[in-house]
Amino acid sequence: MRIYVARNTILERVLKRKKQEHDTSPSDVDIKGTLKSILMWANRFVPSESGSILLDDPILDAERKKPGRLYFVACYGKGSRKLAGSVLPVSMGIAGKTYRTGEPCISRYVEKDRDFYSEIDKITGFKTHSIICVPIQIKNTTIGVLELINKLDGINYDETDLELLKIFAGYTSTLIQNFLDAKRFGELSIRDNLTGLYNDRFFFDHLLKEVKKAVHEGKDLGLIFMDLDHFKEVNDTYGHLAGSELLKELGFILLNMTEGQIIPARYGGDEFAIIVPGRGIEYARRYAERLRKSIAEHVFLSKDDGNIPPLRIKNLITASLGVASLRRNVKQGLRVREIRDALIKAADTAMYMAKENGKNMVCVAKGFFSAYTGHTP
Repeated sequence: MRIYVARNTILERVLKRKKQEHDTSPSDVDIKGTLKSILMWANRFVPSESGSILLDDPILDAERKKPGRLYFVACYGKGSRKLAGSVLPVSMGIAGKTYRTGEPCISRYVEKDRDFYSEIDKITGFKTHSIICVPIQIKNTTIGVLELINKLDGINYDETDLELLKIFAGYTSTLIQNFLDAKRFGELSIRDNLTGLYNDRFFFDHLLKEVKKAVHEGKDLGLIFMDLDHFKEVNDTYGHLAGSELLKELGFILLNMTEGQIIPARYGGDEFAIIVPGRGIEYARRYAERLRKSIAEHVFLSKDDGNIPPLRIKNLITASLGVASLRRNVKQGLRVREIRDALIKAADTAMYMAKENGKNMVCVAKGFFSAYTGHTP
């Protein structure tokens, strides 16, 4: 039985959630191998033509709401290679209904089921006749769905199958909890406590790795430095608690805009750095412009989260961004660590250029930089 698992960036996203308990020990978890094992054993006990594990997107948007989608993180059966990593809106399908209600479901004849979503069959070329779904839950909160399709031997699903599938859903929950424990233990030293972004320690180490990779593979590497405009006015007017909540909300914006291998980090205070691996100056510039626009149009602190009343800060907080890339802005002949430092200096210089030229803009670094002599025209 061939089982396909979503790519690492999808798994990283769906497992970027808070742990629910604090009394378990961290453990080393092979997430892909375990997802495959769960589906394999579920199929042995309830033999089916196809099956999937779907997990929701836990990354909140700027309004602190989930985006409302389920990712196929592991699946088998006809067309499953196309399905792995794809998205199902939580409002669609029998799996979506199971996720929304938190209740298990048997649909013995999907052609008579108004909740059946036929678009998935069009993607896979598969023909669904019957479905059994159970929710995957951590501490009574549904985070996904375990689904099997078309029981073999011409026998339809029954309540015994449902009870067996619940057991495997429980295994999946335990797996995810253990993974979160292990991940949290490993990330305590590299995550910023306030925003949830990577911290400056991780940023320096990871940028060095990306520089080595770029040099070795002959690829470009983009870097964006960002500083918030008028952030001090928020602290002075509304207090430091409001400022902290605003930075936390900005972290949501950055996480929600993360795409591909992009890595956002909190550099310090209200400064942020964004690593753009394998991409050149133009891609990084366009990404920075989308980020600038998103921040400028966002209404900060519009919700009552229990810490501070809604402030609806609008048309005040903007961002100045500086963009640089290895090929465009770093002198040749430097050692790897010097290349990293020169790239940082280039992006940082461009960011201050944006500040000096009026703020709320993106500036691209000009000329070449080195780690020690600064800007060289």
